[in-house]
Amino acid sequence: MLPLITRFCACIVLLVAAFTAALAEPYDAARPAVAEFVEEMVEKHGMNRAWLNSLLGEARYQQSIIDAISRPAEKTLEWHEYRKIFVNAKRINAGVKFWQDQRETLSAIAGQTGVPEHIIVAIIGVETYYGRIKGSYRVIDSLATLAFDYPPRSKFFRSELEEFLLLAQEEQLDPLVPKGSYAGAMGSPQFISSSFRNYAVDGSGDGRRDLWDDWQDIIASVANYFTRHGWRAGEPVAARVAPPGSSGLELLNERADLNTTILELRNRGVGLHTPLDNGQPAMLFKLTAESGPEYWVGFRNYYVITRYNRSLMYAMAVKQLGEKIAEQMEETVALN
Repeated sequence: MLPLITRFCACIVLLVAAFTAALAEPYDAARPAVAEFVEEMVEKHGMNRAWLNSLLGEARYQQSIIDAISRPAEKTLEWHEYRKIFVNAKRINAGVKFWQDQRETLSAIAGQTGVPEHIIVAIIGVETYYGRIKGSYRVIDSLATLAFDYPPRSKFFRSELEEFLLLAQEEQLDPLVPKGSYAGAMGSPQFISSSFRNYAVDGSGDGRRDLWDDWQDIIASVANYFTRHGWRAGEPVAARVAPPGSSGLELLNERADLNTTILELRNRGVGLHTPLDNGQPAMLFKLTAESGPEYWVGFRNYYVITRYNRSLMYAMAVKQLGEKIAEQMEETVALN
């Protein structure tokens, strides 16, 4: 006979396994949160109740989604650790190759929108390694799991589930097919459903908005996202500054908000060199490098990048990856 403690542990393991298996069961239309959502979709959008019940019955809870959203890299890594993931030789070289392959489309879109090629390339590079890593979760599973079983953000993800079902109708997609990230972001630019509906464009002119396989649509959609959020052509993104004094440090920002102006920073002793005028909004923030803290001032275009992902480290990764790719592109052109 097994020792008592061994039998106890075995029972615990079985209970956990049974609990996990139960959670992996299809979503029950009689569950109050699910029924309420279905009723809302019927009333607001005239969707078929039986179809919705059947569709959500195909969705599955995924514990790995809850685990992933509970520990995003932006909240668990320091800047120097985060930077190594995205600003490295392999991703830079792959970005140069992507730019070369999509040179005509990138040039045309940049010319039309004022969003530089290197920023578009960097966004796609950071998000999905130029389309290599688009996510393996069914979007319906991600959004149902987060809408019905992640209380901290259930309101937001219920809205995204609503947007996804509307998107599926508009784009004639089978809602059980699209795959994406644990948070339901889709395609090479990783648009969530609301962003897909609002900012994706048909860059190729074929009557569809394909963010998975059509690079003209993908590149045009990234640029459109930036322009719609206020990208200013020709303006700088951010500038590194010397460590500020105590007066300047009072303006230190951790929320990616334009909470001050260039003039106020200068009046507080922040040594800032930029062609932008004093009245322009700005943010002072700190990143932790291996050698110690780095201080930066982000301008409006930096803020625009954070609309894609509201992380100061994310925006800096896009900025620095894009600059490295642009530098290598120039060297490649010069050699040829």
